[in-house]
Amino acid sequence: MQRHLADRPRERLVAQGVEALSDAELLALLLRTGARGEPVVALAQALLERAGGLRALSRTAPGELESSAGVGPSKSASVVAAFELGRRVATKRVRPGDSVASPRDVHLHFHPRLRDAAHERFLVVLLDGRHRFLREVMVSQGTLTASLVHPREVFRPALREAAAAVLLVHNHPSGDPSPSREDIEVTERLVHAGRLLGVDVLDHVIVAEQGYVSLREAGRFPDGAKG
Repeated sequence: MQRHLADRPRERLVAQGVEALSDAELLALLLRTGARGEPVVALAQALLERAGGLRALSRTAPGELESSAGVGPSKSASVVAAFELGRRVATKRVRPGDSVASPRDVHLHFHPRLRDAAHERFLVVLLDGRHRFLREVMVSQGTLTASLVHPREVFRPALREAAAAVLLVHNHPSGDPSPSREDIEVTERLVHAGRLLGVDVLDHVIVAEQGYVSLREAGRFPDGAKG
């Protein structure tokens, strides 16, 4: 029996263009085959419904994907890789040697990766004396507290690579970038440690789905910090 065109996303893509395909059909192209007689589009739709939509699916860990019937390690890897490629395309990445001129530059660099993170991630951007990007370092993952974000872990890579300054960056999985009391306290502690070590902490940028907040621009940066 001839299958309906809706069950053949590859043929629909050729005939009508990729824009005509639904989220389930695009996902079906990555999965390639269904499960136990179930059409691949039905499997894709079930994955989307189970996750709670495309955005939520993009945050799903490979092991969780593999727990769904019909999704093994190969299909899981294809889906995870596709979402990561999409994030990389959407990211306006700062490259080594590029000048980091504003908190917006930081936001554009990190937002596509951090907005969908299920947990808070704290990163440090290392800069040279002219505030040019050297590299980024992941310091911790989890709820942001002073115990997790220790000055030793923040400044060790900066001292090792002779960075003149750093930018602090972390995300709010809630979607709201408004700084919390813990954000302010951690920033104050790190700014003080940076002064003792001779490394300027220029700003702390909080990235979230709803936008970003620069603690310096918001007037929440510790007094006396260098601009």
